[in-house]
Amino acid sequence: QVQLVESGGGLVQPGGSLRLSCAASGIIVSFNSMGWYRQAPGKQRELVAAITSGGSTNYADSVKGRFTISRDNAQNTVYLQMNSLKPEDTAAYYCQRVLILPGRTEPFGSWGQGTQVTVSS
Repeated sequence: QVQLVESGGGLVQPGGSLRLSCAASGIIVSFNSMGWYRQAPGKQRELVAAITSGGSTNYADSVKGRFTISRDNAQNTVYLQMNSLKPEDTAAYYCQRVLILPGRTEPFGSWGQGTQVTVSS
């Protein structure tokens, strides 16, 4: 049984930072490509960052230079460090296994509860 549990969200002022965690069970994150997605009200879920099993990373243009995806293999946990947060980063954030294909990255598996990030003054 695969379970991905997100945590670390909260309310933060513009310019602030948060670190999201995704604790995995039923999979070994170092053997998988993993992604962080976000979904704001009225918008589609979008991929913001991904890390391959080999450790390569990719980011949406909107978060490049501000967000960093990483993993701790010993903890079997994926992280998203978010710096210089903007109001437009407000969304529910989810982690998920991904399949990386030419030109696109596709999530697979069920979605967890996510963690809410709200950036507001």
